Amino acid sequence: MSEQDILARIKTLVDREHELRTRSTQGEIDPEAERRQLAELEVALDRCWDLLRQRRARLDQGRNPEEAQSSSARQVEGYLQ
Repeated sequence: MSEQDILARIKTLVDREHELRTRSTQGEIDPEAERRQLAELEVALDRCWDLLRQRRARLDQGRNPEEAQSSSARQVEGYLQ
């Protein structure tokens, strides 16, 4: 996945997040469903940002950014623990 692909995916996920919040504000989705879907979007965004950081770090080190691999949700969400 190229940097442009990752950035496009991030934009799509952010757009979905905004749409979800709008639907929630308008009462089109219940709060529990909103929380669950937002949590899923946050994990997907964290994974995308992690992959983008890996690619950029590889470039800075003169390495091939295509060797960066998407981290698991468990790994990415465990960084701060």
